[in-house]
Amino acid sequence: MASSYRCLLASLALQFVYLLLLTAPLLPHAHGAAEGAAKSKISAVFVFGDSTVDSGNNNNRVTVAKADFPPYGQDFPGGNATGRFSNGKVPGDIIASRLGVKELLQPYIREDLELGDLRTGVVFASGGSGYDPLTSVLTGATSSTGQLELFNDYKERLKALVGEEEMTRVISEGIYFTVFGANDFANNYFSQIPIRRYQYDLPSYVRFLVSSAVNFTMHWSYSYVHKLNEMGAKRIGFIGIPPVGCSPSQRELGSTECEPVRNQAAQLFNSEITKEMHRLNAEKNVLGSKFAYLDMYNNLLDLIQRPNYYGFTEVAEGCCGSTMLDVAIFIKNRPACPNVHDYIFWDSFHPTEEAYNIVVDKLFQQNLQDLM
Repeated sequence: MASSYRCLLASLALQFVYLLLLTAPLLPHAHGAAEGAAKSKISAVFVFGDSTVDSGNNNNRVTVAKADFPPYGQDFPGGNATGRFSNGKVPGDIIASRLGVKELLQPYIREDLELGDLRTGVVFASGGSGYDPLTSVLTGATSSTGQLELFNDYKERLKALVGEEEMTRVISEGIYFTVFGANDFANNYFSQIPIRRYQYDLPSYVRFLVSSAVNFTMHWSYSYVHKLNEMGAKRIGFIGIPPVGCSPSQRELGSTECEPVRNQAAQLFNSEITKEMHRLNAEKNVLGSKFAYLDMYNNLLDLIQRPNYYGFTEVAEGCCGSTMLDVAIFIKNRPACPNVHDYIFWDSFHPTEEAYNIVVDKLFQQNLQDLM
């Protein structure tokens, strides 16, 4: 009897251990492992937007918004000017690296793209683009709609290479970022070609941009709804407009203060698009879609307001100059400053790689994980 009792206890103990092993991923101490597993399911990173994330799509376009020449890229691996509007890497590269997907996010419009590049994500962004279609016309950029067409072309191209099942996996497990809006204000609404200012007051123009931003996502969803329900973009991060008025080229000439109206415009847009993200999450969460607003504005502004804390000394000037003509093709082959690490801005509009690294780290510490 005693022997049978001991056998029963031993059997129960073994079953208990077996259950523990089965349920281990659900226990609190396994949170890190589960989180790592979730991150490992990010198959690819896709980026739509403007020059802050363009990694070379504009290189062969007829536009002044180019960066495939020195001094751009001086701190990029190999010291190469690839078309990235910075001294080194840009946010898409940094995000892909932080997610463990790959170190560099290549432009889709590149002749030597390898299959490995396609399977792990690409950039569709074009320097000078915006949510407003007029913005892209004024700068010769690929519009937001044009970038969606490139994405559709990408899907067909990948399908032809790896088959529909694998293409479906890559798309459905991908993470997507949109980075538009700064050019709509800097190169369009507040420019010396005031077409939009004649048509809209500032609040009305912001509403127009917000509607365009939502249409960008929902046009995408509704136009390809049958595909997206099965394999489409489910995790979309909207990177907000930065403090445009703090860019060296947008400040009042010779002023160390940010231009307030441009910053107010960016803040108003960011506030409204945040509300739309909440609405989209409420409507689309049932389908497994996730939307997140990622705060570029306050994170970059923190660097500008507390430069010494982050190791910077120059806030109002760009390493390559500070006027409207100290950016893109206008600084081709011009020498840069010798002490780039002191600067938040590389040219008169775009931050340095060091500044981007800090801002992206902040996004990861905040709500970027909402898309995981």
